[in-house]
Amino acid sequence: MRVLSGIQPTGRFHWGNYFGAIRQYIDLQHNEQAFYFIADLHALTTIRDPQHLRDYTQYAALDLLALGLDPSHATLFVQSDIPEVTELTWLLMTVTQMHLLEKCHAYKDKRAKGLPADAGLFTYPVLMAADILLYDSDVVPVGSDQVQHVEVTRDVAQRFNTIFNKEVFVLPNARTLDESAKVPGVDGEKMSKSYNNTVDLFEPENKLRKKLMSIKTDSTPVEEAKNPDTCSVFALYKLFSSPERQSELAARYRAGGMGYGEAKQELFEIAWQFFAEARTRREKLAADPSTLRDILKDGAERARRKAAEVLDRARKACGLYGRIKAAPK
Repeated sequence: MRVLSGIQPTGRFHWGNYFGAIRQYIDLQHNEQAFYFIADLHALTTIRDPQHLRDYTQYAALDLLALGLDPSHATLFVQSDIPEVTELTWLLMTVTQMHLLEKCHAYKDKRAKGLPADAGLFTYPVLMAADILLYDSDVVPVGSDQVQHVEVTRDVAQRFNTIFNKEVFVLPNARTLDESAKVPGVDGEKMSKSYNNTVDLFEPENKLRKKLMSIKTDSTPVEEAKNPDTCSVFALYKLFSSPERQSELAARYRAGGMGYGEAKQELFEIAWQFFAEARTRREKLAADPSTLRDILKDGAERARRKAAEVLDRARKACGLYGRIKAAPK
């Protein structure tokens, strides 16, 4: 089973990214083969500052490796290092029907709000289809909001196979990520960069403590009992703690005599410890940029070997010559 997923470098990864997706990517890396990529081409639809894109791409690679992505098990690479993906995107565009893209939610939402939508956003699902099909992916772990794009990928792949009467592409299946663990932001709403309410994975210690102490709570006095089930601080604490520790803190909530400041301190301490090993690995990797470059270079080479195989099938199916190898130097 080949697993593939990508993550956009549109900012620093936060707790919502980790518990909603990254943790599950790492759990899936021990399949027969897993491909994970940093989707910098997709990020161009929103990021217009080139230095920000370069920085966020590097940060994404450092974070994924620090959090446990193992390049000896999974292939990690940067999307733009695979030129085959843009060529396959064009081949798929020639068979993709407009009405299919007009139904996609990102484009529809912008149009409904009267916001400008460029061609990159409109054709985004085709690039995503190329990302998936280029590696003969069997399983694509995605959030519920991305399942539609995997369905579009299947539609486009089936249409290409039918038009050219060849089974060129493997039809992938979406695996919906477990989103049962709600990750609230510091304002109590869902943690999201768009709400500016995130807690970054590798915040400096003082900044992390200050941010957690700012979490929005109600005005229940210290001496009164509190409901842990309606408290964002407790919801975040549950992400990091064992059932036993959750029960202990919940009992302190209900007994009264504990202020929210104490609960926030408990959250800070357990979260700081939870990412301690990953923080150490990240610092070591960041101090050794040549190792990071080598990992991404090796990942791109492995990805390109598979990509070239699939692209060659697609080119031949529609009547183009096979890929011409570069002339020897």
